[in-house]
Amino acid sequence: MTEASPRGTYMVIATSIRSEIDGGSISEALPSEAALMRSWNVSRNTVRRALKVLEAEGIVDSSPGVGWRVAGGAERRPLVDRMMALITMDSLRVGDVFPSESKLCERFGVSRTAVRRALAQMEGNGLLDTVPGKGRTVRALPASLEGP
Repeated sequence: MTEASPRGTYMVIATSIRSEIDGGSISEALPSEAALMRSWNVSRNTVRRALKVLEAEGIVDSSPGVGWRVAGGAERRPLVDRMMALITMDSLRVGDVFPSESKLCERFGVSRTAVRRALAQMEGNGLLDTVPGKGRTVRALPASLEGP
């Protein structure tokens, strides 16, 4: 990669790989880490950080001796999008309790770190409030769910 990215080079790589998976140009095995290093002109650490982001989102997984592969299942939307969809799927309204971190980890099969990142993003967008000792509540409905 020739130019520095304000977003972080590893995030740029993760976004690119995610787009290739969503677009269907990568459907099973990802290129090797060495191939990704060469194509992006970055270190192995940068490539691994990008892959770990995608792994935390449930988009890819790795197997020793096999390499990185597109994770099974048809769901490839970012975790935050899937978590926002819970508001509709669970018929939540403003003021309702949002599922706990442990329930979200179990429901989506992802790490607590990934869930916390998505929750922080939802809080930052004004969708959730944190009530100490009581968890999170729905503060506002996503734009796609609001009425006219």
